[in-house]
Amino acid sequence: MIPVLEVGGTHVSAALVDPSTWSVHGATRLPVDSDAPAADLLDRFAAAASALGPQPGSTWGVAMPDPFDYEHGIGNFAGVAKFASLDGVDVGAGLRTRIGGAVVFLNDADAFVLGEWTDGAVRGVARCAGITLGTGVGSGWLVDGVPTDPGVPAGGRIHTLTVDGRPLEDVVSRRAVRRAYAAAGGDPALDVREIAAAARAGETRAHGVLAAAFTALGRAAAPALAGFGADGLVVGGSMTGSWDLLGPLFEAGLRAGAGVLRRGSLPPVAVSADSDRAPLIGAAVQALRAA
Repeated sequence: MIPVLEVGGTHVSAALVDPSTWSVHGATRLPVDSDAPAADLLDRFAAAASALGPQPGSTWGVAMPDPFDYEHGIGNFAGVAKFASLDGVDVGAGLRTRIGGAVVFLNDADAFVLGEWTDGAVRGVARCAGITLGTGVGSGWLVDGVPTDPGVPAGGRIHTLTVDGRPLEDVVSRRAVRRAYAAAGGDPALDVREIAAAARAGETRAHGVLAAAFTALGRAAAPALAGFGADGLVVGGSMTGSWDLLGPLFEAGLRAGAGVLRRGSLPPVAVSADSDRAPLIGAAVQALRAA
């Protein structure tokens, strides 16, 4: 069994992964206050790990959001609206002290697509990409199962792209969708899932907000996917619970963004069957490779 942690902006998950079957055991998820002091955050991560029991001699795989120095295990969160207290902190050393094992890190979106490549929607696909849609927009890129930087977007991070001169996450993200809906006269208390439900019920305002956001995502992603030569794309995250509505909008944006690109240059799009499981498996693969 391989012990793993997956850290998100509002949670930390811990589990044991069996590499013979890629089954996940003992999964624990705890809420996290991303504004907490560094010591409290590290204690919280360790509390999730401790739920698995002692893991002597193990190498832990840890999926972390960026910006982060994954090689050295140090946070680079200056100017970011989460984990500010971990900026410049040796997270690796802090975890090793608390959980008593070796630690290897990888980006959380890379962990997601690596998990899907190992035992999921893009299993074994030679060149594949993943997009995660939650609080923000994440992305990962693999060549033969190895995370890589495609060059565009910079560092492989799709949130660095712009749409019509605006940062992508100002157009498509949880906060952007809610803000646009409120600006259009909708209830500001509604979340994306509820806005999608309103669109299904025939509310043109809700549908228009979602169409603008997710076609923009497709337009932004299309050149990067085509330039990378992706053979498959997997999409995950909380927003995919409304993919029956959002998926066609995204794919319409992909086609629009492809423009004059050659026919067949865009990959088929699959939806993750379990967006929580995939990054745990990806973190286990990273730990297994390091060990």
